[in-house]
Amino acid sequence: MRCAIVGSGLAALAAYATLRHGGVAPEEIVVFGTHEDPLEVWRTRASSIRQQRMRSESDGHLAPAAFPGLAVREAVRRASPAPLLQSVANRYHPSVGDFLAHGEAVRVRSGWERSFVPRHITRVRAVDGGFELDGEGPFPHVLLATGHPALAKPAEFPNAVHAYEPHEYASKVAIVGAGMAAATEWINALDAGAEVISVRRREPVRRPLNVPRPLFSKRGLASFHSSPPERRAATLRALSTPSYPPGRAWDEPLRSERFRVDTSAHGAEQVIVATGFKQGFWHDPLLADLVAEHDLPAHGRWIVLAQDSTVPSLTDDTRTLSLAGVQAQWAFPAADTIAGAKYAARAFRRRVCRTR
Repeated sequence: MRCAIVGSGLAALAAYATLRHGGVAPEEIVVFGTHEDPLEVWRTRASSIRQQRMRSESDGHLAPAAFPGLAVREAVRRASPAPLLQSVANRYHPSVGDFLAHGEAVRVRSGWERSFVPRHITRVRAVDGGFELDGEGPFPHVLLATGHPALAKPAEFPNAVHAYEPHEYASKVAIVGAGMAAATEWINALDAGAEVISVRRREPVRRPLNVPRPLFSKRGLASFHSSPPERRAATLRALSTPSYPPGRAWDEPLRSERFRVDTSAHGAEQVIVATGFKQGFWHDPLLADLVAEHDLPAHGRWIVLAQDSTVPSLTDDTRTLSLAGVQAQWAFPAADTIAGAKYAARAFRRRVCRTR
């Protein structure tokens, strides 16, 4: 077995599809994960917040090749140029249904089930010849795509439901948070006829994508990579500020008399926390153990990575240890997006195929 992927979400599927596109056979890959369907967790969360549209654009898809994007696919399916025109103006946002159908097609086409092994990996150890995963191996090349460690639930709201958990809406709802999930929930609750209290500690940033567009470009990434560690960490901390897109679709519903901003949830019948996920590699037991066992350098809540998302001290000409997903932000600020998943996946494929 040449390589292993630890994780069974969107980043793992992107990595698997990219390896297969690069000519790596299913028999050369093992995927260890807890969900046979790599779309399951994301689908549940999107359904819980009633998400209708993706925040990403046409190129926010899981296929290994950049073309065709989702706008092209929709234009062909509808026999209409409208999605292409929207894409040119950076106004195209695919529907969640289209994205999920595309993801399912990628899963089937890649042969995911031929490599998937249902197992929760708890330890990664560097050994001669690569890495052992819970004693199995060695695998010369390993990509860790373990996803977000856990939902973040503020201690002051112990009985609250999280936005990413299935729920309905009471007649008077307090929604804690100010990012994309919170903004979506404000509109959901208003549509359900509820009175909505937005409980927030800071004002959200209004931006179309998860991070500013330049950080998706080669020039923007080069500037980020050349920054000293504290400046890079400061950039990542700033990017964690809650944000949601600008535009009338978001602003007009919030002009309702049933919406107000407050600092407490006093008087609410229901509290929904839209506070995202716990942040920091130490919340992921596998990564925390990896850092401690191998004395890996970290800066704040981030494991220090090379530009290609690899762990420098455990990667050389014969073996690779890479991170994908949110834990790879030190290499790609938008690592928890589809674009970030494919950034790590393509770099991993280059290393795997280079040493074949």
